[in-house]
Amino acid sequence: MSLSWYLCYLATGCGLGHSGPMTVDVTELAGAARTSSTTGPRPAGGAGHRADDAVRRAELAAFLRSRRERITPEQVGLPRGSRRRTPGLRREEVAHLGAVGVTWYTWLEQGRDIHVSPQVLDAVARALQLDRAERSHLFALAAAVDPLPGKECTGVPRALRDILAGLEPYPAVVQNSRFDILAYNATYGQLMCDLDALPDEDRNCMWLAFTHPGWRASLVDREATVRTMTAKFRASMAEHVAEPAWKALVARLTEASPEFRALWAEHEVERATSAVKVFRHPVVGVLQLTGTNLWTGPNAGPKVLTYTPVDETSRSRLVELAELARKRPGARREAAGADAPPA
Repeated sequence: MSLSWYLCYLATGCGLGHSGPMTVDVTELAGAARTSSTTGPRPAGGAGHRADDAVRRAELAAFLRSRRERITPEQVGLPRGSRRRTPGLRREEVAHLGAVGVTWYTWLEQGRDIHVSPQVLDAVARALQLDRAERSHLFALAAAVDPLPGKECTGVPRALRDILAGLEPYPAVVQNSRFDILAYNATYGQLMCDLDALPDEDRNCMWLAFTHPGWRASLVDREATVRTMTAKFRASMAEHVAEPAWKALVARLTEASPEFRALWAEHEVERATSAVKVFRHPVVGVLQLTGTNLWTGPNAGPKVLTYTPVDETSRSRLVELAELARKRPGARREAAGADAPPA
């Protein structure tokens, strides 16, 4: 595999933190609606097949309603208003977030027999913030092929995981611009807390820096670190302000952390840079490490972040930490991934 091809593959955003609603051409939706209204239901293989289709469409409709009703307007940056009676989002709000037609989405949620393209399902999945399992369920119910299959586009490529593992004992992690932890090697997995023990939705450096006691205790200059992280996060968010996943993370942090609320209100911005960071591990002690960003594409999105020791003391302590990670019960022999599961 050539390096240029590999970086091109990563730069597509395939599974490395690509998120947010995808704009869908309204002419496609209009064509789908016309096909349904003028030609009627699609041909079926008999009464039994039609009955199965009806059951599947009903299940799809119920699933979409349940996902829509669990998302609050605040999570996606929408005002609640004083007359809201619907739990969660309204249908027109989902349609707006996914850039699909309101009538078309309503028919889909009503279980009507309409044509569903993979591109439109992808837009709906993003608008509803579906995780990998939910996304697979959606496409299965719609009898459609996911254009971003789990093995290829919802995680980190095997080749990149092998690179992370090969960097041992140096800590290394793949992050997207939202600070989601997409994959990491064993040393990084034990550097600030036991990442393997965390639920997938909590594997985000912003969330951990403001809410996780162990992670916070490991940062020697924690106050300056979280201030810098918040400024970098705001700078990155400028290109993603309308995306539900970004707004949901801000809403979650705002609710959970008064410290984040105060820093976020300052509107500071900062570009990503390499710097010396100091960590305090409860077993091996203080480590002084230089963080280096290795971008996986032409833009400041997904990156490999590596930590190298500043001095021999830190180098020997990294070796000790790597050995501790290797001997830990249930330790993985390969670079763990957030899609072991998700971005």
